[in-house]
Amino acid sequence: MRAARSHAPRPEILAPAGNADMLRAAVLSGADAVYLGLTGYNARRSAGNFTPEELSRAAAFCHARGVRVHVTLNTLVFGPELPGLADAVRAVAEAGADAVIADDLAVAALVKKIAPELALHGSTQMSIHTPEGARQLAAMGYDRVILARELSLDEIRAVAAASPIEVEAFVHGAMCMAVSGQCMMSAFLGGRSGNRGACAGPCRLPFDAAPTVGALRPGQPGQACHLSLKDMDLVPYLQELAAAGVASVKIEGRLRTPEYAAAAVAACRAARAGEPYDEALLRDIFSRSGFTDGYLTGRNDKNMFGVRTEQDAAATRAAAPRARELYRRELARVPVDFEVSVPAGSGGRIRLQATDPEGRTAAAISRSTAQPAQRDQRESIARSLAKTGGTPFAPGALQLPDEVCTQFLPGSEWNELRRQVLEALLAARSAPAPKAVRPYTLPAFAARPAGGTPALAARFERAGQLAALPGTLTGRLAWLAVPVGEAAQVPAALRPRTLLELPRVQFGANEEKAAAALAACEESGFSGVVLNNLAQFRFATSLPRYGGLGLNVTNPLAADEYRRLGLAGLLAHPETPLAAMRLIAPGVPVAALCYGHIPLMLTRACPLKNVRDCANCPRSGALRDRKGRDFPVRCSAPGGAGVRTVYNPVPLYMGDRLRELPADTAVAAFTLETPERICQILALLLEGRAFDGEFTRGLYYT
Repeated sequence: MRAARSHAPRPEILAPAGNADMLRAAVLSGADAVYLGLTGYNARRSAGNFTPEELSRAAAFCHARGVRVHVTLNTLVFGPELPGLADAVRAVAEAGADAVIADDLAVAALVKKIAPELALHGSTQMSIHTPEGARQLAAMGYDRVILARELSLDEIRAVAAASPIEVEAFVHGAMCMAVSGQCMMSAFLGGRSGNRGACAGPCRLPFDAAPTVGALRPGQPGQACHLSLKDMDLVPYLQELAAAGVASVKIEGRLRTPEYAAAAVAACRAARAGEPYDEALLRDIFSRSGFTDGYLTGRNDKNMFGVRTEQDAAATRAAAPRARELYRRELARVPVDFEVSVPAGSGGRIRLQATDPEGRTAAAISRSTAQPAQRDQRESIARSLAKTGGTPFAPGALQLPDEVCTQFLPGSEWNELRRQVLEALLAARSAPAPKAVRPYTLPAFAARPAGGTPALAARFERAGQLAALPGTLTGRLAWLAVPVGEAAQVPAALRPRTLLELPRVQFGANEEKAAAALAACEESGFSGVVLNNLAQFRFATSLPRYGGLGLNVTNPLAADEYRRLGLAGLLAHPETPLAAMRLIAPGVPVAALCYGHIPLMLTRACPLKNVRDCANCPRSGALRDRKGRDFPVRCSAPGGAGVRTVYNPVPLYMGDRLRELPADTAVAAFTLETPERICQILALLLEGRAFDGEFTRGLYYT
C-alpha cells in the first residue's frame, strides 16, 4: 500500500509544515495531508525543515491520525550532490513517508530505483499546466501532477479530465510572479537560486513599470512593487475545484506560522463541506492588501498586485490568538468501533476492545468485577465510551451485548478502560512503517575533459534577426534556432541548419497551436526541434529532438533520463556552475549559453498592466528597480504563448573564456538585439575577444 489510508472526503486538504510546530497545528486543525522538506533538498531551504530522525517522528504522528506525509525533494541538483540525494531518498522511505514531490528527473529516477513504494508527485516546479503534460508524467510513472498556479478553472478542468493520474492544485497562499520552475531572478541578481530552494524574493522589492510612460527619469530608482502579486485565495471555489476533478487542494506557506496553517486548513474544511468559514480570520492571519483569484477567473489585471503593509502585519498579530484556538484541541477524525464483552473465565470482569478502520485492535480488562445493575446500563456505557475528546478518535459502532447492560461498573472504570484502549490503539497506529529500500549504486559519471573550444551556435528571438545577417557570418555557426512561430520567415537556405524552438510555457489552446505549427513544418527542411517542456515529448514529429532551457538540466542523471526519452542533445541550465557542468555528459551533445540577456522571469500576469492596458501597449516596456536600473519586458505576440518575459539588463558573456565552457556547443541567445548589434557580438565571440560593455559571468564560477 503506497499511502496512509485517509477517511476524509475529497478533495484532500494538503497543508504546509515548515517545522514541527506548524505540522502539529496543521494536523490538529484537520489537514488530510502535509508536505514538508527534508533538510537540504527542497524548495524552501530557509524553512525549519526536518532531519531524517524528525521526519520519522513526524510520519508516526501523522499516520496515527490518518494524515499522509509528502516530502519535498523538489530542487535542481548538481552532479556532486547526487550521492547525498540518494541518501535522502532512502531516509524518506525509511521514515515511512507516503510520497515524494520531485522536480529534477534525477530525483524521480532515484525514487524508482531505491524506493518504488513511495508515490511520486510531479512538482509545480516542473511547469506542468496542460493535458499533454499530465499525460507525459503518467507515462513516466508519476502518481500525481501538481499544476502551475496560473491556470483558469476551465484549464484546470481540461487537465483533470485528460489526466490518467491525480491532479493537485493550489488553493491558498503566496504566488510567485514567475511561472514556477522558470524563474532565475533571485539566482542572477543575488546568487540565491529559487530553483535550488534559496529564493531571496527579489520580486517583492520595488520594480516600477512607470518608466514605460515617462514617469521616471533614467537612473531614478523605482518605487512601486509591480512584480509583487497578492496571495491567491481560491477557498470560495473549493467545491468548483472538486467538481473539476482536483484530487488535492494545496495551501502554500511553509515559511509562515502555525496559526496561518490552522486558519487556512479550517477554512478549507468548512468550504469543502459547503459551510461558512471565518473569512476575516483567513485574511487577517496573512494577506498582501487582500487576495486575488485573477488566474482562476481569468481576470489577469492590475488588481492582482499587492504588497504587505504595516496594517496587514498588525492584523496578523491581532488575529494570532484566535487562530491558535483552532488547534488547541485535537480534531477527532479516526472512527473507532467498540466491542464490550464478559469473557469466560474472567471472573465477571468486563473486556473493552477498540478497532480502527485498518483493523488494528487494542483491548483492556476492567480491574473490578461487574455487579448486577438496578437498571439498564446501555445509555450510561455509551456516554462513557463516546468521550473521546482530546484524542484523534471519533466513536463509531458499539457492540454492547444485553448481558453487559445488566452489569454495573463505576463510570470511572469505564473511562479508564476507554483511555487504556485508545492509548494502546494510538501507539499501534504510531508504530514505524518504513518503505522497502532497494540497494542501488549510482553510475560513475566521467567528467568532460577541459580545454577544448566548443563550436558556436546562435538562437534568435525573431527570424528577421537571422535573415538580416550576412552569409559569411551565419556560415560560421554550427547551427541556428528560432521559435516555431517564426519558421515561415527563415530563409530556405538556412533551414537545414536551423532548429525550431517550442515555448517554455503554454497555456490552454496554445499547446495545440504549437503542436500544429510544428506539424506544419515537418517537411519544410528544418534540422530539428527544441523541446522546452515535458508536455512537448507527446508531440508527434519526425524531426530530431533537442532539450532547451525550459527542461532545467543541471546534472548527469537527469541528462541521461532525457537521453532515454529520445533527446539527441540538450542545453545545460545556466545556473549550473562550470565544475558541475563538466559532469553533464550523457552521450549526446551538450550545449551551454555563452551570451545572452537571461530571461529572469516568465510571467502570465503582466507587470505593465499596472500602468497601461493591452489596447495601448506596444508589447514591450521596462521595470525600473530600486537602484535605477531598467529590466526589459517583452510580451509574446498575439496568438503566442500568452506570457511575458523579464530580461536581465546585463548580458551573460563567455566569449573570451570559451575554452573554459565544458560543452560541445556554445550558444549565443539573441533576444533584444538589433541585427547590427548581433553582428558585433558574433564577431567578438568568433574572435574570442572581451566584451565591449557591461556583462556578467552569471553563476558559472560559483
